[in-house]
Amino acid sequence: MEFPAPPSERSHSTDAWSGMPRPGDGVLQSDADTAWAIALGLLDDDDPETDSGCASSHGPAALLDRLEESCAARHRVTAAEYDLIFRILQDAADDPDTWVGPDPTLDGLWHDPRGRTIAAVRRDRLDLAERAAVAEIAVRLRLAEQTVRTRGAQAAVLRERCARIWAAFTEGLVSERHAVETARLAATLPTEPASWEAFDTGAIERALRLSPARFATSARALRERVHAESLETRHCRARTDRGVWMTAELDGMATLTAFLPADRAAAAMNHLDRTARHLATAEGDDRTLAQLRADVFADLLVGAGQPSDAAADAPPATVDAAGQDSPQLATPRPTLRAAGTPTAPARPSVVVTIPALTLLDADDAPATLDGYGPIDLDTARRLAGEAPSWIRVLTHPVTGVPLALDRTTYRVPAALRRWLGISSPTCAFPGCGRPARDCDLDHLHAFSDGGTTADDNLDPECRHHHRMRHETRWAASRDPDTGDLAWTTPLGARIDADPPPF
Repeated sequence: MEFPAPPSERSHSTDAWSGMPRPGDGVLQSDADTAWAIALGLLDDDDPETDSGCASSHGPAALLDRLEESCAARHRVTAAEYDLIFRILQDAADDPDTWVGPDPTLDGLWHDPRGRTIAAVRRDRLDLAERAAVAEIAVRLRLAEQTVRTRGAQAAVLRERCARIWAAFTEGLVSERHAVETARLAATLPTEPASWEAFDTGAIERALRLSPARFATSARALRERVHAESLETRHCRARTDRGVWMTAELDGMATLTAFLPADRAAAAMNHLDRTARHLATAEGDDRTLAQLRADVFADLLVGAGQPSDAAADAPPATVDAAGQDSPQLATPRPTLRAAGTPTAPARPSVVVTIPALTLLDADDAPATLDGYGPIDLDTARRLAGEAPSWIRVLTHPVTGVPLALDRTTYRVPAALRRWLGISSPTCAFPGCGRPARDCDLDHLHAFSDGGTTADDNLDPECRHHHRMRHETRWAASRDPDTGDLAWTTPLGARIDADPPPF
C-alpha cells in the first residue's frame, strides 16, 4: 500500500472545505506512520491508542512494543521456512516419483545393468529424490544445498525430540539461534525419549530467559547432564570428524581452521604462543603476538626457510601456461618414500592463473589463486619468477579452444582437462563451488549418442551433481546460439548456470 506524501507547498493556512486550520507536517507524518503500521499488521486500527493525537502511540514504550512484535513475527516466518523445507523433503521421501521418475522395479521385465537388488535400487531412489528436492529448494532460494539439508534436518530433530522448543519457535517466542542450537545439541543425544524429554524441558526454560550466547553455554551443560553415554565414548566417536579446511577472506587473506581433539589443539596453541613470545624478545622485531603466532604457524606448516611475512610466504612453483592469456602455476606434489626415510619439507600445491600481459607489466588485471580468488600482483609475479619450468598449451587465437586434440575419443585429454579447469573453474551446477579439479567431466550430449569430447560439450560436475543429472529429473542444456548453460528442475523451473566465480 502506498500513501501520498503531504504537499510541500501550501497557499492557504486553512482548509478550503471546512475552514479549519490545516494540520502541520508533523501530524501528517504521524498519521502516515500509523497507517503504515496498520497496513503491516503492527498496530490494530481499532485500538484507540493508534489515534494520531495520542502522544503515547509514538513514544519509546510504544515503539519498543512494536519492535518486540516485529521481532516475534520474524521468528514465526523463519520457523515457517524451516517447516516448509521439512515438509517438502518429507514429501520427496514419501513420493519420490515426482523427483526421479517412475519406479523401474515395478516392471516385471526390469533388470538393473549395475547388478543392484530391488531393495538397493529403491534405497537409491529415495536418496536421489531427497537430493533433487534439496537442489530445487537451494536454487530457488539461492541457498547452499548444505544449508537446505541442515535446516530440514534441524526441523525434523526439533519436531521429534524438542516439541516445546519447536512450538515456541513457531509462535515467535524464541529466535532462530535458540532453535538451531537446541537442534544441534538434541541431535547428538542417544535415541532415548527420556533424554529428549529432559533436555527439551530444561532447554525451554533457558531459551525463554537467556540471550542466544548465554543459552548456548547453558544448553551444552544441560546436554552433559542428560546424556546417557559416557564422555569417553562420545569423544572416540567425535574424533572421526577431525579435519582442516580453508575459508577465503578479503584482501588476499584466508582463515585456516583445524578441528582437533581438545588436548592436541591446546598443546598446539601453547606451542605457538611460547614460540611467538620468545621471538617477541628479539631486538627490532615490532610484530604483535597475534602476528607472530600466525607467522610461526605458517612457517611450521610450509617449511623452514620460507619468509615469515604472509604476503611473501609462498613456495617455489612450476608454471603451466594455458594459451597466450592465462599462465597457470602449480608446485609439484611431494613424492612418497619408504617409512623411516627422511624427507625434505613438503611443498604445498599452488595453482595461480595470471594474464600474460600482467606478467609483462602491460596490464593490471588481477591474478587468481585456485580455490581462493584474486591475489595481489606482486605475489603472482614472484611465483611466476620462481617457477623453474613452463608448459604451454596452444589455443585457437579467437575461440580459445585447445588445438590438436582428438575429439573422437571418450577419454578427456590432459590438455583439454587443463583448459576446462581454467574456463570452468567450478562445478557447473548452480550454487556449487567445488573446484573443477575434484569434478567429473560430463558429456552434455552423451558420447554414446554421438557427442564429442570437446570443450563445448563438456562441463565439470561434482560426483553428487553428476549422479543427479543422470538419475533424477534434473536436466542440463546449452543454448546453441550463445553457448550458455541452463538447468531445468524436476518441477520445470529453468535455472541459469552461475557465471565464473572470478
